[in-house]
Amino acid sequence: MAVVVSIDAGTTGVRSFALDENGEQVALSYKEFRQHYPRPGWVEHNAAEIWHSVQATLSELASVLDQPVAAVGITNQRQTVVAWSRISSEPLCRAIVWQDLRTSERCDQLLESGQLDQIRKTTGLMISPYFSATKIEWLIKNGDVELSPDLAFGTIDSWLIWKLSGGSTHATDVTNASGTLLYDLNEGCWSQELCDLFGVPASTLPEIRPSSGRVAMTADTTALGPGVPISGVAGDQQSALFGQACLEPGMIKNTYGTGSFVLMNVGSTCPEPVEGLLTTVAWDLGSGPIFALEGSVFVTGAAIQWLRDGLGVISDASEIGPLAQSANGTGGVFFVPAFAGLGSPWWDSHARGTIVGLTGGTGRAELALAVIEAMAFQTRDVVEAMTRAGGMPISEMRVDGGAAVMDLLLQIQADQLGVRVARPAITETTAQGAAMLAGLAEGIWTDTREISEAWRLDQAFNPRDNRSESDAMHQDWLRAVARSRNWTIGE
Repeated sequence: MAVVVSIDAGTTGVRSFALDENGEQVALSYKEFRQHYPRPGWVEHNAAEIWHSVQATLSELASVLDQPVAAVGITNQRQTVVAWSRISSEPLCRAIVWQDLRTSERCDQLLESGQLDQIRKTTGLMISPYFSATKIEWLIKNGDVELSPDLAFGTIDSWLIWKLSGGSTHATDVTNASGTLLYDLNEGCWSQELCDLFGVPASTLPEIRPSSGRVAMTADTTALGPGVPISGVAGDQQSALFGQACLEPGMIKNTYGTGSFVLMNVGSTCPEPVEGLLTTVAWDLGSGPIFALEGSVFVTGAAIQWLRDGLGVISDASEIGPLAQSANGTGGVFFVPAFAGLGSPWWDSHARGTIVGLTGGTGRAELALAVIEAMAFQTRDVVEAMTRAGGMPISEMRVDGGAAVMDLLLQIQADQLGVRVARPAITETTAQGAAMLAGLAEGIWTDTREISEAWRLDQAFNPRDNRSESDAMHQDWLRAVARSRNWTIGE
């Protein structure tokens, strides 16, 4: 049997994943890469290091796979901007990561000049440093790159397509394009008006392709060897929505990664902008876009990393669940992890991380539990905004990502939402989605019905009968959020 290889280039590491024709994982390799914080609020990656991590994981897969590779799928951290030379195929500077806040003042200027309504109407997005356009503008205006025919801009998927194809293809897919703040959702192309607003030459941007369909072939410089079709590309959250088989309108998923991202399939009609939420392309299988509402929470798993690396509360991420389980409640402690501002439904880039309710009895366990509860509270905020906008309640939320292995988190989440939370047998649904998009294009799977049948439940978590307690905790959480948003140095 042939396999499909998925490259999942996330925010903190690269995971390469091989899936067989039955939808079963047959091999997995992972490699972390470094995070760079040159100034407060700045977050950067070395794109060359990301590429080397991809090569290392693909090499490890190639060493253990007995089956031929039928196709490659790519899924990636979205909004992160890479600038590179078409001649040398090397980065021109460090990549600016989606979490980076250096363009906050520029976003404030755009808001004050009345640009929000037109940008919302065109892109379905908010004005925020989260998106790619102001990052590209910053690189141009600050002299990190020079405008020339040699210059290429792209998100991480475009960078990997370029490297995998040996520099023959500069392309992206519609899901990644729709997160840049430069894409016209209604016209399905780069917006010349927005390119002009941000000073981005359209010639530097990649060609936009469907999410499923042959984009390029691997070159002989790749660890998989030459001639393997690159046939599936999607941003990480859209890929997870597809991998979770949320193929019908109204189906919803949440990925607990570095941040958390809730997406709801809303079908083939692009909805009007919704307050506090994003409108994005879920995927395009070649017959036109399917749209989604998205709620983006900037920091969830990154808070666990902070407990480990910043505070030394834990030495490994796997310790947080048992540690939190040992606490008898948080003792009234609430943690708002606004390290990069707050995303949906607040969209406040000036909010800052806040811990309230500390007492002399607060210890490691209580703080760990407060971090886990914050994941559930933030997700509830987004889901409530989404269900109000969609006009229909949800009956189930499918979950994935690294923190989805924690039963404690998923039970708290079910209690907060008041609906079933379902964890699939394969929690690497981001990588799985990209593999399935590629496999569809190359005939490994014939239609979306087979994709739906490949989804299998591991465990379901039903809400307990503690609605009033859950609601009271959520109200206290909202008060902590208000403090996070109102905190300013000197006031």
